[in-house]
Parts: sequence; C-alpha cells; structure tokens
Amino acid sequence: MLTRAVLRYVRISPRKVRPVIPLVKGKSTDEAMAILFSIKKKASQYLIDLLNSAVANAKRMQGVDAGNLYISNIVACGGPQMKRFRAASMGRAGMIRKRTSHITVELDQREPEGGAAKHSAEHAKTKGISKAKKPEAAAEAHKKTKIKDPAKAASGKKGKE
Repeated sequence: MLTRAVLRYVRISPRKVRPVIPLVKGKSTDEAMAILFSIKKKASQYLIDLLNSAVANAKRMQGVDAGNLYISNIVACGGPQMKRFRAASMGRAGMIRKRTSHITVELDQREPEGGAAKHSAEHAKTKGISKAKKPEAAAEAHKKTKIKDPAKAASGKKGKE
C-alpha cells in the first residue's frame, strides 16, 4: 500500500457499492476513471471523488509517478444505520434502516516493465547461477534426487504383483 483515501458515512448502502468494486479493482487510475464515468450508478460518483482524493494524496509523496498508480485494494464496509419508523397496518410501526458506508481505496505503484526482469537477473547472480545455466542446474539437481534402489521404487507402486 502506497497511499489510501477513506470516505466515511456515505449515504448509500454498501450492497449498492460492492457490484462496482470488481470493475475497477486492479486497474490503473486512468482506466478506472474511464470505467467509472461510463457507469450509470450513484456509487460510481462517490468512487470518482474518492479516487481523485487518493491520487492527490499519492502525488504529495516524493518519487511517485501518477502514471504508474493502480488500485491495489478497494473495500466498502457498513457504517452506522439511521433507524426510522413508518406507520404500518393495525397500529404497528415498521422499521426503516437508512444505511451508510465507509469506502476505502488503496493505491500502489506498478513496477516499470524492465524493473522486474532486472531484479530477477540480479537475484540469480547473487545465488551464483547465471540466467543461462538455470535450467541445466535444475536438471542436475533433479538427477541427484532420483531413487537408485529398485526395491524402494517397486514398493512405492500401487496394486498387487
């Protein structure tokens, strides 16, 4: 988690926000904005404002490139409920729950394209195995673990002989 933004006490049920969450989770911020603008749901308006806030929070940090940000986690939890009553038949009262939500967005930074390959190559060098010799070293290690005693190999077979 690089940065987060939280929107609390939103007057919308978490059940109405949750269907929108999988559409934007894991997407880049620009792509998520485009998706949210095209959705015709009230929850998308709240998520647009929240995403703008999270991006602004990330830009305040040094060394953060806004183009590499993506939504690493987004959660809608229930907040407090306002309880109201409505008149029902035969003098009864029916309870109405006006639900609220707490929505949290966490942004993280994607590694550049060459960054992951560079890291794995450096890791291989520190272990003393070059990138070209890796498959050969794995084959040799596999040969060493083979069972040499045929009696042990036969006892591991299923079925009667």
